[in-house]
Amino acid sequence: MEFAFSAEQDALREAVRAFMQAEAPKDYVRRMAEHDDAGITPEVWNHIVSLGWTALLVPERLGGLGLGIVDAVVVQEEMGRAVFPGPFFSSAIVATLAARALGLDSQLEALAAGTQRGTVAFDETGHGDPLDRMHVRATGRGSRYRLDGVKPLVLDGHTADFVLVPARTRDGLQTFLVEQPGQHAQLATSLDITRKFTRLEFDATRATLVGPAGDHSAIWRRVADDIAVLLAAELIGVSEAANALALDYAQAREVFGKPLSKFQVTRHKAVDMLREIEIARVGVHYAAWASDVEAADREIAAAMAKTQTAHAANIVTAECIQIHGGVGYTWENDSHVFLRRAKVDDLLFGAQDWQRSRVADEYFATL
Repeated sequence: MEFAFSAEQDALREAVRAFMQAEAPKDYVRRMAEHDDAGITPEVWNHIVSLGWTALLVPERLGGLGLGIVDAVVVQEEMGRAVFPGPFFSSAIVATLAARALGLDSQLEALAAGTQRGTVAFDETGHGDPLDRMHVRATGRGSRYRLDGVKPLVLDGHTADFVLVPARTRDGLQTFLVEQPGQHAQLATSLDITRKFTRLEFDATRATLVGPAGDHSAIWRRVADDIAVLLAAELIGVSEAANALALDYAQAREVFGKPLSKFQVTRHKAVDMLREIEIARVGVHYAAWASDVEAADREIAAAMAKTQTAHAANIVTAECIQIHGGVGYTWENDSHVFLRRAKVDDLLFGAQDWQRSRVADEYFATL
Protein backbone atom coordinates (compact mmCIF):
# COMPACT_ATOMS: atom_id res chain seq x y z
CA MET A 1 0.00 0.00 0.00
CA GLU A 2 1.33 3.42 -0.98
CA PHE A 3 0.34 6.21 1.38
CA ALA A 4 0.67 9.88 0.42
CA PHE A 5 -1.05 13.00 1.66
CA SER A 6 -3.19 14.94 -0.78
CA ALA A 7 -2.26 18.38 -2.07
CA GLU A 8 -4.88 19.87 0.25
CA GLN A 9 -3.40 18.06 3.25
CA ASP A 10 0.11 19.20 2.33
CA ALA A 11 -1.18 22.77 2.11
CA LEU A 12 -2.81 22.37 5.52
CA ARG A 13 0.49 21.18 6.98
CA GLU A 14 2.33 24.18 5.55
CA ALA A 15 -0.31 26.53 6.97
CA VAL A 16 -0.15 25.00 10.46
CA ARG A 17 3.65 25.00 10.46
CA ALA A 18 3.79 28.64 9.36
CA PHE A 19 1.27 29.56 12.05
CA MET A 20 3.30 27.78 14.74
CA GLN A 21 6.49 29.52 13.69
CA ALA A 22 4.86 32.94 13.66
CA GLU A 23 2.44 32.74 16.59
CA ALA A 24 3.82 30.06 18.92
CA PRO A 25 7.64 30.09 18.92
CA LYS A 26 9.45 28.55 21.87
CA ASP A 27 9.47 31.79 23.90
CA TYR A 28 5.65 31.89 23.64
CA VAL A 29 5.42 28.24 24.72
CA ARG A 30 7.66 28.96 27.72
CA ARG A 31 5.68 32.07 28.65
CA MET A 32 2.38 30.18 28.57
CA ALA A 33 3.89 27.33 30.59
CA GLU A 34 5.39 29.48 33.29
CA HIS A 35 3.13 32.52 33.58
CA ASP A 36 -0.35 31.84 32.16
CA ASP A 37 -2.89 29.53 33.82
CA ALA A 38 -5.02 29.38 30.67
CA GLY A 39 -2.12 28.15 28.54
CA ILE A 40 -3.05 30.34 25.57
CA THR A 41 -3.67 33.99 24.81
CA PRO A 42 -7.09 35.11 23.49
CA GLU A 43 -5.41 36.45 20.34
CA VAL A 44 -3.88 33.10 19.42
CA TRP A 45 -7.09 31.21 20.18
CA ASN A 46 -9.19 33.60 18.11
CA HIS A 47 -6.75 33.26 15.24
CA ILE A 48 -7.07 29.46 15.38
CA VAL A 49 -10.86 29.79 15.30
CA SER A 50 -10.73 32.18 12.34
CA LEU A 51 -8.62 29.66 10.41
CA GLY A 52 -11.33 27.04 10.94
CA TRP A 53 -9.17 24.52 12.80
CA THR A 54 -11.67 24.20 15.65
CA ALA A 55 -14.16 22.98 13.02
CA LEU A 56 -11.82 20.39 11.55
CA LEU A 57 -13.65 17.26 12.79
CA VAL A 58 -17.17 18.69 12.98
CA PRO A 59 -19.65 17.57 10.27
CA GLU A 60 -20.42 20.14 7.58
CA ARG A 61 -24.13 20.19 8.46
CA LEU A 62 -23.15 21.59 11.87
CA GLY A 63 -20.84 24.28 10.54
CA GLY A 64 -17.67 22.21 10.46
CA LEU A 65 -15.20 21.20 7.78
CA GLY A 66 -16.25 17.55 7.90
CA LEU A 67 -12.69 16.23 7.69
CA GLY A 68 -11.32 12.97 9.07
CA ILE A 69 -8.62 11.50 11.26
CA VAL A 70 -5.99 11.60 8.50
CA ASP A 71 -6.51 15.35 8.15
CA ALA A 72 -6.30 15.79 11.91
CA VAL A 73 -3.03 13.81 11.90
CA VAL A 74 -1.50 16.53 9.72
CA VAL A 75 -2.45 19.21 12.26
CA GLN A 76 -1.42 17.16 15.27
CA GLU A 77 2.03 16.38 13.90
CA GLU A 78 2.70 20.09 13.54
CA MET A 79 1.19 20.87 16.95
CA GLY A 80 3.54 18.30 18.45
CA ARG A 81 6.53 19.73 16.62
CA ALA A 82 5.81 23.10 18.25
CA VAL A 83 4.86 21.52 21.63
CA PHE A 84 1.85 23.77 21.29
CA PRO A 85 0.20 24.75 24.59
CA GLY A 86 -3.42 25.59 25.23
CA PRO A 87 -6.79 23.87 24.80
CA PHE A 88 -6.79 23.07 21.07
CA PHE A 89 -6.24 19.36 21.68
CA SER A 90 -8.70 19.09 24.58
CA SER A 91 -11.46 20.98 22.78
CA ALA A 92 -11.03 20.68 18.99
CA ILE A 93 -9.84 17.07 19.13
CA VAL A 94 -10.86 15.27 22.34
CA ALA A 95 -14.19 16.95 23.16
CA THR A 96 -15.14 17.13 19.48
CA LEU A 97 -14.52 13.43 18.86
CA ALA A 98 -16.54 12.55 21.96
CA ALA A 99 -19.41 14.90 21.11
CA ARG A 100 -19.48 13.57 17.54
CA ALA A 101 -19.64 9.95 18.70
CA LEU A 102 -22.40 10.78 21.20
CA GLY A 103 -24.47 12.80 18.72
CA LEU A 104 -24.30 16.10 20.64
CA ASP A 105 -25.15 18.49 17.81
CA SER A 106 -25.52 21.70 19.82
CA GLN A 107 -22.13 21.21 21.47
CA LEU A 108 -20.53 20.44 18.11
CA GLU A 109 -21.87 23.65 16.61
CA ALA A 110 -20.43 25.67 19.49
CA LEU A 111 -17.09 23.87 19.33
CA ALA A 112 -16.81 24.44 15.58
CA ALA A 113 -17.61 28.14 15.93
CA GLY A 114 -15.18 28.52 18.82
CA THR A 115 -17.87 30.08 20.99
CA GLN A 116 -17.41 27.31 23.54
CA ARG A 117 -14.53 25.08 24.55
CA GLY A 118 -15.05 21.58 25.85
CA THR A 119 -12.99 18.82 27.42
CA VAL A 120 -13.37 15.22 28.55
CA ALA A 121 -12.81 13.77 32.04
CA PHE A 122 -11.59 10.32 31.04
CA ASP A 123 -8.55 8.95 32.85
CA GLU A 124 -8.70 7.86 36.48
CA THR A 125 -6.09 6.43 38.83
CA GLY A 126 -4.55 2.99 38.37
CA HIS A 127 -3.15 1.14 35.40
CA GLY A 128 -4.38 -1.07 32.59
CA ASP A 129 -7.59 -0.64 30.64
CA PRO A 130 -8.76 2.99 31.15
CA LEU A 131 -12.43 1.96 30.90
CA ASP A 132 -12.04 -0.65 33.63
CA ARG A 133 -10.47 2.00 35.87
CA MET A 134 -13.48 4.31 35.81
CA HIS A 135 -15.10 4.54 39.25
CA VAL A 136 -16.91 7.90 39.20
CA ARG A 137 -20.60 7.11 39.78
CA ALA A 138 -23.80 8.80 38.68
CA THR A 139 -27.21 8.50 40.33
CA GLY A 140 -30.51 9.97 39.23
CA ARG A 141 -33.36 9.56 36.80
CA GLY A 142 -34.42 10.97 33.46
CA SER A 143 -31.67 13.32 32.37
CA ARG A 144 -30.94 14.73 35.84
CA TYR A 145 -28.11 13.06 37.68
CA ARG A 146 -25.51 13.71 40.35
CA LEU A 147 -21.88 12.68 40.08
CA ASP A 148 -19.61 11.48 42.87
CA GLY A 149 -15.90 10.73 42.56
CA VAL A 150 -12.65 12.15 41.27
CA LYS A 151 -11.13 12.61 37.83
CA PRO A 152 -7.53 13.39 38.79
CA LEU A 153 -6.11 14.59 35.47
CA VAL A 154 -8.42 16.50 33.12
CA LEU A 155 -7.05 18.57 30.25
CA ASP A 156 -8.01 22.26 30.60
CA GLY A 157 -10.87 21.53 32.97
CA HIS A 158 -10.57 24.96 34.58
CA THR A 159 -11.16 26.94 31.36
CA ALA A 160 -13.61 24.69 29.51
CA ASP A 161 -17.26 25.68 29.15
CA PHE A 162 -18.33 22.07 29.59
CA VAL A 163 -16.85 18.67 30.34
CA LEU A 164 -18.09 15.26 29.21
CA VAL A 165 -17.76 12.69 31.99
CA PRO A 166 -18.08 8.93 31.47
CA ALA A 167 -19.39 7.49 34.76
CA ARG A 168 -20.88 4.31 36.17
CA THR A 169 -24.65 3.89 36.45
CA ARG A 170 -27.01 0.97 36.94
CA ASP A 171 -27.16 0.75 33.12
CA GLY A 172 -23.39 0.54 32.72
CA LEU A 173 -21.00 3.25 31.59
CA GLN A 174 -22.87 6.37 30.49
CA THR A 175 -21.95 9.95 29.71
CA PHE A 176 -22.76 13.16 31.56
CA LEU A 177 -22.34 16.81 30.71
CA VAL A 178 -21.23 19.22 33.42
CA GLU A 179 -21.30 22.91 32.59
CA GLN A 180 -18.64 25.32 33.85
CA PRO A 181 -16.45 22.60 35.38
CA GLY A 182 -13.97 25.19 36.59
CA GLN A 183 -15.96 25.57 39.80
CA HIS A 184 -15.08 21.95 40.62
CA ALA A 185 -11.50 22.13 39.34
CA GLN A 186 -8.12 22.52 40.96
CA LEU A 187 -4.97 22.97 38.88
CA ALA A 188 -2.98 19.74 39.00
CA THR A 189 0.79 19.47 38.73
CA SER A 190 1.97 17.50 35.71
CA LEU A 191 5.35 16.52 34.33
CA ASP A 192 4.28 18.22 31.09
CA ILE A 193 4.65 21.92 31.80
CA THR A 194 3.19 22.97 28.45
CA ARG A 195 -0.34 21.68 29.14
CA LYS A 196 -2.75 22.62 31.89
CA PHE A 197 -4.33 19.77 33.84
CA THR A 198 -6.95 19.95 36.55
CA ARG A 199 -8.33 17.66 39.20
CA LEU A 200 -12.13 17.51 39.10
CA GLU A 201 -13.82 16.50 42.36
CA PHE A 202 -17.50 15.63 42.12
CA ASP A 203 -19.61 15.66 45.29
CA ALA A 204 -23.27 15.23 44.36
CA THR A 205 -22.46 17.47 41.38
CA ARG A 206 -25.36 18.15 39.05
CA ALA A 207 -24.94 16.64 35.60
CA THR A 208 -27.04 15.96 32.52
CA LEU A 209 -27.21 12.53 30.95
CA VAL A 210 -26.33 12.80 27.25
CA GLY A 211 -25.89 10.47 24.31
CA PRO A 212 -27.85 7.41 23.21
CA ALA A 213 -29.67 5.09 25.58
CA GLY A 214 -27.83 2.18 27.14
CA ASP A 215 -24.20 1.45 27.87
CA HIS A 216 -21.61 3.75 26.26
CA SER A 217 -18.55 1.52 26.69
CA ALA A 218 -18.23 0.77 22.98
CA ILE A 219 -18.57 4.48 22.16
CA TRP A 220 -15.83 5.47 24.56
CA ARG A 221 -13.59 2.64 23.39
CA ARG A 222 -13.80 3.99 19.85
CA VAL A 223 -13.33 7.60 20.94
CA ALA A 224 -10.27 6.65 23.01
CA ASP A 225 -8.78 4.77 20.05
CA ASP A 226 -9.13 7.77 17.73
CA ILE A 227 -7.71 10.09 20.39
CA ALA A 228 -4.80 7.66 20.86
CA VAL A 229 -4.05 7.83 17.13
CA LEU A 230 -3.99 11.63 17.24
CA LEU A 231 -1.83 11.62 20.37
CA ALA A 232 0.48 9.31 18.43
CA ALA A 233 0.56 11.84 15.59
CA GLU A 234 1.48 14.53 18.08
CA LEU A 235 4.30 12.32 19.36
CA ILE A 236 5.68 12.06 15.82
CA GLY A 237 5.99 15.83 15.76
CA VAL A 238 7.53 15.89 19.24
CA SER A 239 10.08 13.26 18.20
CA GLU A 240 10.96 15.06 14.97
CA ALA A 241 11.51 18.34 16.80
CA ALA A 242 13.66 16.71 19.50
CA ASN A 243 15.65 14.91 16.81
CA ALA A 244 16.25 18.15 14.90
CA LEU A 245 17.31 19.95 18.09
CA ALA A 246 19.82 17.20 18.90
CA LEU A 247 21.29 17.05 15.39
CA ASP A 248 21.64 20.83 15.13
CA TYR A 249 23.54 20.83 18.41
CA ALA A 250 25.72 17.89 17.35
CA GLN A 251 26.74 19.68 14.17
CA ALA A 252 27.45 23.00 15.88
CA ARG A 253 29.21 21.71 19.02
CA GLU A 254 32.91 21.00 18.63
CA VAL A 255 34.80 18.55 20.85
CA PHE A 256 38.54 18.00 20.49
CA GLY A 257 38.54 20.14 17.37
CA LYS A 258 35.75 18.45 15.42
CA PRO A 259 31.95 18.52 15.42
CA LEU A 260 30.15 16.19 17.81
CA SER A 261 28.34 14.76 14.79
CA LYS A 262 31.60 13.21 13.57
CA PHE A 263 31.89 10.91 16.58
CA GLN A 264 30.68 7.36 16.04
CA VAL A 265 28.56 7.21 19.19
CA THR A 266 26.64 10.33 18.11
CA ARG A 267 26.12 9.00 14.62
CA HIS A 268 24.78 5.71 15.96
CA LYS A 269 22.36 7.57 18.20
CA ALA A 270 21.19 9.71 15.27
CA VAL A 271 20.49 6.65 13.11
CA ASP A 272 18.63 4.91 15.94
CA MET A 273 16.49 8.00 16.53
CA LEU A 274 15.63 8.27 12.84
CA ARG A 275 14.69 4.59 12.69
CA GLU A 276 12.33 4.89 15.65
CA ILE A 277 10.58 7.92 14.15
CA GLU A 278 10.10 6.43 10.70
CA ILE A 279 8.76 3.11 11.99
CA ALA A 280 6.32 4.96 14.24
CA ARG A 281 5.20 7.30 11.45
CA VAL A 282 4.10 4.41 9.23
CA GLY A 283 1.95 2.98 12.01
CA VAL A 284 0.27 6.31 12.75
CA HIS A 285 -0.61 7.02 9.15
CA TYR A 286 -2.01 3.53 8.66
CA ALA A 287 -4.06 3.72 11.88
CA ALA A 288 -5.54 7.07 10.84
CA TRP A 289 -6.50 5.71 7.43
CA ALA A 290 -7.94 2.56 9.05
CA SER A 291 -10.15 4.69 11.28
CA ASP A 292 -11.45 6.82 8.43
CA VAL A 293 -12.37 3.82 6.26
CA GLU A 294 -13.56 1.60 9.14
CA ALA A 295 -10.99 -1.09 8.33
CA ALA A 296 -11.37 -4.45 10.05
CA ASP A 297 -8.06 -4.00 11.87
CA ARG A 298 -8.79 -0.41 12.95
CA GLU A 299 -8.69 -1.16 16.68
CA ILE A 300 -5.44 -3.09 16.66
CA ALA A 301 -3.86 -0.49 14.34
CA ALA A 302 -4.69 2.23 16.87
CA ALA A 303 -3.13 0.22 19.71
CA MET A 304 0.01 -0.44 17.67
CA ALA A 305 0.33 3.22 16.68
CA LYS A 306 0.10 4.45 20.27
CA THR A 307 2.52 1.75 21.44
CA GLN A 308 5.19 2.42 18.85
CA THR A 309 5.05 6.22 18.91
CA ALA A 310 5.14 6.39 22.72
CA HIS A 311 8.10 4.00 22.71
CA ALA A 312 9.87 6.00 19.99
CA ALA A 313 9.20 9.39 21.59
CA ASN A 314 10.54 8.27 24.96
CA ILE A 315 13.74 7.04 23.29
CA VAL A 316 14.22 10.02 20.98
CA THR A 317 13.58 12.71 23.58
CA ALA A 318 15.90 10.99 26.08
CA GLU A 319 18.64 10.68 23.46
CA CYS A 320 18.19 14.35 22.63
CA ILE A 321 19.20 15.15 26.20
CA GLN A 322 22.09 12.68 26.04
CA ILE A 323 23.50 14.23 22.85
CA HIS A 324 23.37 17.67 24.47
CA GLY A 325 25.31 16.37 27.46
CA GLY A 326 25.25 18.52 30.59
CA VAL A 327 23.50 21.46 28.91
CA GLY A 328 20.60 19.14 28.08
CA TYR A 329 19.71 18.97 31.75
CA THR A 330 19.35 22.74 32.16
CA TRP A 331 15.99 24.51 32.36
CA GLU A 332 16.92 26.92 29.58
CA ASN A 333 17.50 24.12 27.06
CA ASP A 334 14.32 22.88 25.33
CA SER A 335 15.25 19.18 25.46
CA HIS A 336 13.30 18.55 28.65
CA VAL A 337 10.17 20.19 27.23
CA PHE A 338 9.97 17.51 24.54
CA LEU A 339 10.67 14.69 26.98
CA ARG A 340 7.96 15.95 29.36
CA ARG A 341 5.34 16.01 26.60
CA ALA A 342 6.36 12.53 25.45
CA LYS A 343 6.12 11.01 28.93
CA VAL A 344 2.65 12.40 29.63
CA ASP A 345 1.24 11.69 26.16
CA ASP A 346 2.33 8.09 26.68
CA LEU A 347 0.02 7.81 29.71
CA LEU A 348 -3.08 9.54 28.35
CA PHE A 349 -6.01 7.53 26.92
CA GLY A 350 -4.29 4.19 27.33
CA ALA A 351 -0.60 3.85 28.18
CA GLN A 352 1.71 1.86 25.95
CA ASP A 353 2.00 -1.10 28.35
CA TRP A 354 -1.77 -1.68 28.15
CA GLN A 355 -1.78 -1.06 24.41
CA ARG A 356 0.93 -3.71 24.06
CA SER A 357 -1.29 -6.14 25.94
CA ARG A 358 -4.11 -5.47 23.49
CA VAL A 359 -1.81 -6.18 20.57
CA ALA A 360 -0.57 -9.38 22.21
CA ASP A 361 -4.10 -10.59 22.92
CA GLU A 362 -5.10 -9.99 19.31
CA TYR A 363 -1.99 -11.72 17.99
CA PHE A 364 -2.34 -14.86 20.12
CA ALA A 365 -6.04 -15.06 19.30
CA THR A 366 -5.11 -15.58 15.64
CA LEU A 367 -2.68 -18.44 16.27
